[in-house]
Amino acid sequence: MQMTRVASMTISSVGYENETLYIQFPNGQVFAYLNVPERVYNNLMCAPSHGKYFSSVVKGTYDFKRLK
Repeated sequence: MQMTRVASMTISSVGYENETLYIQFPNGQVFAYLNVPERVYNNLMCAPSHGKYFSSVVKGTYDFKRLK
């Protein structure tokens, strides 16, 4: 799975595979958000603010696990 760097103060890179959204934060931590529809990933990548979209749509909505 490939991570794509994004221009954001709160998110370093984003990946998506098999309904799992991977978010890497500037501190190096990586989280996997589970059962995320592809449209949510697409909207995140197109959002004017990746951090705001993540906070309002993903965070607190989808189960996650810390990978790193």
